[in-house]
Amino acid sequence: MLTELLPFQFKLDTTLLAGITLWSLALYLGFFPVSEWLMDRLAQWMNFAERSLYISVEEFERTRKGRESQNAFLASLLSIVPFLVAGGLCNWLVEVTLDKSWTISTGIIACIGCAVYELGRRDGQENRG
Repeated sequence: MLTELLPFQFKLDTTLLAGITLWSLALYLGFFPVSEWLMDRLAQWMNFAERSLYISVEEFERTRKGRESQNAFLASLLSIVPFLVAGGLCNWLVEVTLDKSWTISTGIIACIGCAVYELGRRDGQENRG
């Protein structure tokens, strides 16, 4: 169906996409405090940049809540990009060192390991606080 709509054909390497997303998820879970910090900085930057677009203080304050929510959503989406790049690098390293058949398996193992680590980290913070 898709080939009927598009005048050209393209091939998606599903193993590559799955490996990159698995490694990205593993890194996102393993470095969750970094992703939260990045999300906060991006949201602050977007709020600051958007403030310069308003001349009227009243108009800025009237629409502040909605714009801050939208900026927080966009910041959470943009915070994924560095992890996708790092996931692609990890996937490439596994593909070069082991083989293409190992990328998904090691990505799943990394996801499970980082998820267990994140659960333990949160539980440790809860017990301290």
